[in-house]
Amino acid sequence: MSTLCLAIHHHGFDGLQPVRRTLPEPGPREVRLRMRAMSVNYRDLQVVLGTYHTRFELPLVPLSDGVGEVEVVGEAVTRVKPGQRVMLAFWERWVDGRFQPGEAGSSLGGPRDGVLAEQIIASEDRLVPVPDELTDVQAATLPCAGATAWNALVASGGLRPGEVVVVQGTGGVSLFALQFAVMAGARAIVTSSSDEKLARARELGAWGTINYRRTPQWAAEVLALTGGRGADHVIEVGGPNTFSQSLQALRPGGQVNIIGYLGGTEGMINPLEIFRRPAVVRGIAVGSRVMLEQVAAAYAASTLRPVIDRSWPWTEAAEALRHLQSGAHFGKLVLTV
Repeated sequence: MSTLCLAIHHHGFDGLQPVRRTLPEPGPREVRLRMRAMSVNYRDLQVVLGTYHTRFELPLVPLSDGVGEVEVVGEAVTRVKPGQRVMLAFWERWVDGRFQPGEAGSSLGGPRDGVLAEQIIASEDRLVPVPDELTDVQAATLPCAGATAWNALVASGGLRPGEVVVVQGTGGVSLFALQFAVMAGARAIVTSSSDEKLARARELGAWGTINYRRTPQWAAEVLALTGGRGADHVIEVGGPNTFSQSLQALRPGGQVNIIGYLGGTEGMINPLEIFRRPAVVRGIAVGSRVMLEQVAAAYAASTLRPVIDRSWPWTEAAEALRHLQSGAHFGKLVLTV
């Protein structure tokens, strides 16, 4: 049988073109999924434009995050059954424990073909059942951004009630971090250049907000808000231009979780700022399948739901990526099949 996909034939939005590919029968411990929803991440935008730090062989079907319905199962599949809704974890074989790059297997949407297709074949090791409490669209936002924020704050960060979390911006990972802080009874301080977005962050439960355009040295404001103590956790998405502020905003022994580099990769970092605190600085490689299961369980037990900006038909993925590039969104951008 065959399936319709959107694949990157050359870098740029116009390089994302429809193609029909032959779909094999599922092998041992594999399943065939009929996709129902996908979401886009900043990584996907970079892969499509050719600006990602790793170049992948083309043509490539992009996107890592999605929800599908199990249609057919191969031999020895035990974790899922036909008719079940499932999410796909970012890494193929990182089930639990510490991240080991050589053991995690391939990531979806580069180098492995991703989920931007009507049907796909996937290893059952990736699959996480979708709770009844979540819609396809809501669940499709969780695998990359949701698991990343959970890993940073909960699985690796050990977030506790009453702690202070600084969240840079209002992108996908940042809004998940805000919601996980609220779920845990922690206090979130959100930074943004938009007063409108900061107002929406307060509606979502932000304890404090800082407009970094008006307050470029925002670490001082974090210290003021916390009575001079500083933050326990910082979700760092800006790169070298914001890293120094992240360190200065920390309490002694606080944690900076490196998620992204929206501000670029070039810059100077003074190691004494880490040494003097002393700070914990951690790079986050999305999350394991168990972490994604925990994210799903947290939302199923909460009244909070992932923040959705807007959705498009899946064949209009280029429009969703353009909207992501504009920075005008607040919440996740979703594609529906």
